[in-house]
Amino acid sequence: MNKDILILILLIFSIQGCMDQKNDVEQVIREVQEKYAPDKRVEVFNAELLHKDKSVVVKGETTSREAHEALLSELRKIYPEIEDSVRLLPDISLGEKTVGVIYNSTGTLRSAPRYNAELVSQALLGTTVKILDEKRGWLRVQTPDGYIGWMMGSVKPMTQKELDEYDNQQKIIVTSTFANSYEKDSDKSLPVSDLVIGNILNLKSETAGYYEVTYPDGRIAFIKLTDAVKLTDWQDNIELTGESIVSTAYKFKGIPYLWGGTSSKGLDCSGFTKSVYFMHGIILARDASQQVKQGELVDSERDFSKLVPGDLIFFGSRANSSAVVEGENNQERVVHVGIYIGNNHFIHASDNIHISSLNPEDALYDQFNADRYLRTKRYIVDGKTVNVN
Repeated sequence: MNKDILILILLIFSIQGCMDQKNDVEQVIREVQEKYAPDKRVEVFNAELLHKDKSVVVKGETTSREAHEALLSELRKIYPEIEDSVRLLPDISLGEKTVGVIYNSTGTLRSAPRYNAELVSQALLGTTVKILDEKRGWLRVQTPDGYIGWMMGSVKPMTQKELDEYDNQQKIIVTSTFANSYEKDSDKSLPVSDLVIGNILNLKSETAGYYEVTYPDGRIAFIKLTDAVKLTDWQDNIELTGESIVSTAYKFKGIPYLWGGTSSKGLDCSGFTKSVYFMHGIILARDASQQVKQGELVDSERDFSKLVPGDLIFFGSRANSSAVVEGENNQERVVHVGIYIGNNHFIHASDNIHISSLNPEDALYDQFNADRYLRTKRYIVDGKTVNVN
């Protein structure tokens, strides 16, 4: 056999072998991600294989220790001497300050560490977050609902000990849709900041007509007694009823729609439902496609007689079993959510917070959403929560 032909054959086999290994590695990474970190909104998982000199390195980052261990275990079956360069988050460079508290009325989470990145969510003043990473002054944080995003400012980093000391202090919660805090116990003094419903601050003292409060970043301010209530009193008086959910929902009526918004400054559809339920001590998941997995099923057949005030109604597109191409509209997509208020009416965020109807004979009939109705879920039964935090 010609020597050149032999070399060509060996080269072809070598290339084929490398391609097979690459495909095996990509499959391992994909399978580990699908098993341990399928939802990038609540878990970080990025991995790639690099060839460095004569060594093979797996590089990336993840919040899941289980995913990290499984990835290494599977890759070592292909490359026994593989080097591990995957960062486990929280990153070790953060030291002990891996928790924090939001100190602005609303803190904005973005999809990447830059101002022009997508606004994915918000966190209210007083919210405790996990700090996962830092890049050019941006902090990657995880909110109590599990959502992950990048923030510039708005977060006071703390050690766990500092957070425990902060948490052990008495608090107030803002109950007015909008409010201000002031430098002195007078609304004639300069403002310290704006406030929105659901903001939580530490209580320092109480004067005639005002709470003296401390912000997570150390600022001192005064808030009118009419705009807030002591957190313990608020918790003791929560009414876990559908009627109370609806009553709170009405407070947001007319507020503009804002993609990623979860405060009374602006709300998207799931940010609205999340905010209303938060004011009843309930932490719903961030997005409609996540909220639909909570609670208990009430209806999926358009039998609206089963619905009661306070239920969440979900909209989107149904799975298409007749799709020719895999992944082509053959999966259900939940894209919108509202709060049922009774009599075939619901309140939701679309352009602004407003009331719509599922009844074709009603002046408020919303044909677009009525046509894409998927199901209704319930989160409160007999004064107790069902499948929610």
